[in-house]
Amino acid sequence: MERIAFLVDATGERVDCLVNPETLVVRRLAGVRPAALPGAVLGSGEDDELLFTGGGRTELVMDLLFDVDLVEPAHRPDDVRTLTGRLWRLAENGDGRPPLVRLVWGKAWNLPGVVVSVAERLDAVDASGTPRRSWLRLKLVRVRDEAEPTKTRTTESAVQATGGGSDAGVRFDVLAAEALGDPTQWRELAHHNDIANPLDVRPGAVLAVPS
Repeated sequence: MERIAFLVDATGERVDCLVNPETLVVRRLAGVRPAALPGAVLGSGEDDELLFTGGGRTELVMDLLFDVDLVEPAHRPDDVRTLTGRLWRLAENGDGRPPLVRLVWGKAWNLPGVVVSVAERLDAVDASGTPRRSWLRLKLVRVRDEAEPTKTRTTESAVQATGGGSDAGVRFDVLAAEALGDPTQWRELAHHNDIANPLDVRPGAVLAVPS
């Protein structure tokens, strides 16, 4: 089963969710607002006139479950916040804005956006006050994808994809670091090979490297 994940654009870091959400709420807000000033009275029973501002906003809301008992004993933390902390950091404004991430889930989802809010309910708290389970709600707002890099003519250079684990696909950040000297150029490497979903490439595939 492919797990839902977030790829951090600037660093190539991949943040995996422990369990896939059962539901995913997608909300679209059009670029429309009332034209009247707040408190203005237009008349009894009349609708507000609308001002069409263009653009809009697409939001995705998902509920995620994290439980330390679902982690392999060799890698099991005592505190569930060790698992959820990486998602919390996606909503931090470390450089004046939250990091650009890409939501990837199988072949159905490959969406750029920013995490605008995270809310967590901690459960299964032991006698020392350490929580072992988390019910986490995350909201992501879609952003415009950065301009795709211009394709260059393929040269003789190539790199072989290697996996990140027994159940993982190709680590494109590692491939980009090896082939291009910069892990943040994983998107350019994927685009050059006409790969829409980097997580769908299996180990052993040979990829062309841009000149």
